Amino acid sequence: MSLHIGDTAPDFTTDSTIGELSLHDWAGDSWVFFFSHPADFTPVCTTEMGATARNADEFAKRNVKPLGLSTDTAEEHRAWIADVNSTQGVDLQFPIVDDADMTIARHYDMIHPDESETAAVRSVFIIDPDKKIRLTMTYPMSVGRNFAEILRVIDSLQLADRAGVVTPADWTPGGDVIIPPSVSDEDAKARFPQGFKTVLPYLRTTRVD
Repeated sequence: MSLHIGDTAPDFTTDSTIGELSLHDWAGDSWVFFFSHPADFTPVCTTEMGATARNADEFAKRNVKPLGLSTDTAEEHRAWIADVNSTQGVDLQFPIVDDADMTIARHYDMIHPDESETAAVRSVFIIDPDKKIRLTMTYPMSVGRNFAEILRVIDSLQLADRAGVVTPADWTPGGDVIIPPSVSDEDAKARFPQGFKTVLPYLRTTRVD
């Protein structure tokens, strides 16, 4: 199954490190950072789980719940968490779901046969409170994720929803944003009383809080 931005994230119910978990119910009114890794007790994945736990406060202040997945059992996940905590200096609290039969991984197209027939690639799904998929990223097994980028895109998505703007290349919070071309100059003056700069008729920049 191929999932696209704007699709409803498929719901599922499975065991996890915190007990039975149903995605939509567990997510509630929060955003979700749903990410897969190839296997427990592997080196890159251990660092990624540590990075996710280390950024727990950053996710929380953005109303984001992290949710991990690999094609292993919840029992194996619980044993592995001890390694993550001891080597990465963290206290991992977010759930990791059981997907030993690969049902969820296949539903979310996380199994790429040229990489592995049984292990999930490093997929990222950012899911909003309406359970819509807002962003997807896929890394090969050999490349660990950039968590600064994951937080940056969440900031961009949330700002776009809140302020009706889009963000330019290499944007970081506090930087100039772009007024969409679909907004007329007249409407832009009303919506952005702080003013804006017209670089080109279709490229207008402003700052928003």
